[in-house]
Amino acid sequence: MTKEGRVTFFSTSIIEDIEAINNSTASIVDVTANQFAFSVPIKEFTFKRTLMQEHFNENYMESDKFPRATFTGRFTDADLSVLTVPGNHNFRAEGDLTLHGVTRRIVVPATLEIKNGQLQAFASFNVAPADYNIEVPLLVRENIAKIVRVRVVLIANPVAAPAATRPAN
Repeated sequence: MTKEGRVTFFSTSIIEDIEAINNSTASIVDVTANQFAFSVPIKEFTFKRTLMQEHFNENYMESDKFPRATFTGRFTDADLSVLTVPGNHNFRAEGDLTLHGVTRRIVVPATLEIKNGQLQAFASFNVAPADYNIEVPLLVRENIAKIVRVRVVLIANPVAAPAATRPAN
């Protein structure tokens, strides 16, 4: 498990661009079981303006009620044995994204890079706030994009499941 992760999101609209960064992402990758999970504390997103951060937490994400976003799943269309070879490997990550109390199945392209014994995972995907019951007040609806771009960078030492024990002879 690691806390070396970053999740950013970017919303562009006619009125303004909104970007936030979260460097408090915890993740785990089990290459033997072909599973991964990461958890993002919502209140840890930082914005260029404090007021944006307050509105994000209180009015949109309801961070006290829904304190975390999570993504758990598997790598698909992949031969994970290549993860012993240094370099970049492209996969699809398929799993459940839970945000604002709503869980949806998503599939996103991912790149896994093996370098110096560490695994770095990169993914970029779109999220529609409406899909997760995130309500944007009419007064500021033009300020928030209908689709938000999310980027994820995780750094982990790959965790292997324990080897099966053999019965004693």
